[in-house]
Amino acid sequence: MTTVHRRLGGLGLGSTRLDAYSEEEVRFLSLVADQVALAIDGALNFEAAQLAQVELQRNNDRLQLLLEVTNSAVANLDLRAVLRTVSATLRRVMHCDYAGLALPEAAGHQLRLYALDFPAGKGFLHEELLLPMEGSASGKAFQTGQPLALSGLAWRDSEIYQVGAVEGFQAGCFLPLRSHHRVLGVLQLARFQEQVFTQDEVDFLAQVASQVAIAVENALAYGQIADLKDQLVHEKLYLEDELRSELHFADIVGKSPALRRVLQQVETVAPTEATVLIYGETGTGKELIARALHQLSSRRPQAFVKLNCAAIPTSLLEAELFGHEKGAFTGAVMQRIGRFELATRGTVFLDEIGEMPLEMQPKLLRVLQDREFERLGSSHTLRTEARLIAATNRDLATMVAAQTFRADLFYRVNVFPIHVPPLRERPDDIPLLVRHFAQQFARRMHKTVETIPSDTMQALHQYPWPGNIRELQNIIERAVILSPGSVLQVPLNDLHPGATPAHSTPHDTLEAAERKHILAVLEETAWVLGGPHGAAVRLGMKRSTLQFRMHKLGIVRPSK
Repeated sequence: MTTVHRRLGGLGLGSTRLDAYSEEEVRFLSLVADQVALAIDGALNFEAAQLAQVELQRNNDRLQLLLEVTNSAVANLDLRAVLRTVSATLRRVMHCDYAGLALPEAAGHQLRLYALDFPAGKGFLHEELLLPMEGSASGKAFQTGQPLALSGLAWRDSEIYQVGAVEGFQAGCFLPLRSHHRVLGVLQLARFQEQVFTQDEVDFLAQVASQVAIAVENALAYGQIADLKDQLVHEKLYLEDELRSELHFADIVGKSPALRRVLQQVETVAPTEATVLIYGETGTGKELIARALHQLSSRRPQAFVKLNCAAIPTSLLEAELFGHEKGAFTGAVMQRIGRFELATRGTVFLDEIGEMPLEMQPKLLRVLQDREFERLGSSHTLRTEARLIAATNRDLATMVAAQTFRADLFYRVNVFPIHVPPLRERPDDIPLLVRHFAQQFARRMHKTVETIPSDTMQALHQYPWPGNIRELQNIIERAVILSPGSVLQVPLNDLHPGATPAHSTPHDTLEAAERKHILAVLEETAWVLGGPHGAAVRLGMKRSTLQFRMHKLGIVRPSK
């Protein structure tokens, strides 16, 4: 039996008679043989095509499985999600009933069943199940780094069979997850039928395992990064707490015992609703203390509204505090809400409250007692829930005795007094403040200050600083401007270590020292009040505030 392309075999016939087949019959049987050959050839071709199609489908399924594993490994950091995504395809393509992923414990003596996919399971195999490293098929695959296919007696000796004998498994395959010359875990597969995993299947599963290893490595790396991130978050919080305990709040620089006592008082009273009076010399940072009180209170999400009572003319102070209606006075072209209305459920900070005129003090007292006020030009009563924090550089008790400050208002604002010490009483903070201001102004001026000479720091440390932190700030700003390089050059001629400055006497009052300090800055700036290099900026106050202080202290520009 032959075809045009190949010989398939032969067709044989037999008879008990001698010369049973004539030549004509032989020719006919040859034709029959040719037809049978064609039929057999067609059947063989069809069978080959079917086998090729099956093989093609098998290869396509395997390639699809590899693609799914690869995509899952790249796109997903959850190992359980990766296994669940590919396990259905894995079981279908490889004719498996169980798929599991085992990872080593930290100590390295056991493997933990991290994830599994076993729809027909009875619950004997479960996640977090511990498997021994020694004497187990998974442990052997992990330790040797070689795949292990088991069936029959060898399978019955494996740990999966021992744990899940009632599950009915008859064959299993254990594949190490190798990556960068190390084994990360083991991929486990099992079948209910006693059908051994062929070498072809094991070779393919090794490719699957290499992709799963990528997913495991990515997930482990991500877990390590997440752990480090959490650790950094905790360390950051810890360091912030430590920083707060050392520097006490972001804007307050210092660690001296005097400052620590102040900040302990702040932490004590801030959560309460008590009115706080902050007193101390000019330039000691009373506003920063007020802001810290607000930030540590339950009112933090609400507004912190400040008003300098010395910077507002008496005629306008009431309108600033309580607001005004349109037409309430000349120039009131529209309605405006006041500071107490603006700070409802927040905090009002009244700086230099000792400068508040006597006629305004009863109205402020009413707000503190009754929580009520009226806008200027209105008879409608408004309520406020603002908390008051006041500050002054004056001795209010002495003013009460001199009848320049109301006693009842003094008792209302003096519920919890906090004294901010002058800089001369906290010399340990001077080096910290010098470095802080030097870096602050250097960044602002796009300069680099790396060194502060020891003799300069010693001179700054010994100077009594009558203008307190504000004076120090102005001196350092001027020094940064004058420093051409990375070494801070402070004009030490303006300082007299261990003694009161030449432009002041030991018996100067606070106002006299302030007056002389303002005069010195005015002379340095050629009596220019405003602008980025004017006296107001140097002194850390608004131009209107400086003009008011000049008027109060009797400072007049000399005629040329």
